[in-house]
Amino acid sequence: MPETASAPAPAPAPAAASVVETVRATAARLAAAGIPDAQVDAELLVGHVLETSRGGVQAAAIRGDRMPESAVRALAPLVDRRCAREPLQHLTGLAPFRALELAVGPGVFVPRPETEMVAQLAIDALRVAASDAPIAVDLGTGSGAIALALATEVPHARVFAAENSVDAFVWTKLNLARIGAQNLQLAFIDLAEAFPELDGTVSVVASNPPYVPDDAIPRDPEVRLYDPPAALYGGPDGLDAVRTLSRVGLRLAHPGGTIVIEHGEWQGEAIRAILSADGWRSAATHPDLTTRDRATTAVRP
Repeated sequence: MPETASAPAPAPAPAAASVVETVRATAARLAAAGIPDAQVDAELLVGHVLETSRGGVQAAAIRGDRMPESAVRALAPLVDRRCAREPLQHLTGLAPFRALELAVGPGVFVPRPETEMVAQLAIDALRVAASDAPIAVDLGTGSGAIALALATEVPHARVFAAENSVDAFVWTKLNLARIGAQNLQLAFIDLAEAFPELDGTVSVVASNPPYVPDDAIPRDPEVRLYDPPAALYGGPDGLDAVRTLSRVGLRLAHPGGTIVIEHGEWQGEAIRAILSADGWRSAATHPDLTTRDRATTAVRP
């Protein structure tokens, strides 16, 4: 039989990029787009598509693992969106907060690391309350971060959380269902009218209120474009909600009860003045881990 030309062998498929190469390329793109901590975001995005943790990504990089094609395809649009300054937490759907992972997305304020020390002040005050079942209230709970930290870290306490944004309330309910804190009660209500049935019984009143002055537009696009304005802006001096919190806190707290309010780094003196004028005692401002003033506490007489 005459010889026939054999078909050329197919070209080998290109090798999938390694995890370490993917993280390096992703971090470079994010850095070029002005993303702070681009390496961290790159590892978290790669971990998201690989369904593993940041530590899992670092271990995969050390092992020399390759990226599955499905993960590469899933990663590309996420990197594009992050380069456009969409918050990382909106892309992964999760925000870490102390020992919790909270579901977040459009319509709810993304909890920040600095709020963890605000929660710690409230937790410390709740733990030393002279009651077998002390009561705490989180006003304007948003994703539920402070309330859920209180409920899970002080399990003998009763915690009540108020939120008046429909969009945020959806996320609060989701996080309560996911975490399952049986000692937390959630209410859709404005903080000014919250929980009259608790008047005079609350050991800790906590809040991360809107405190950005109306004309102080945040610099970061993630905040300016994606956090809900109602969770950011607090009137001409940023303290409208704080004034309400002071009065509501006096109504709710029992003598010796504590109020804990998060605020901007330059607002401590003004907030101490508001609380003291309303009758609170021992007003004190506390720095966060970056040494910036972050929260003010006071005690009800």
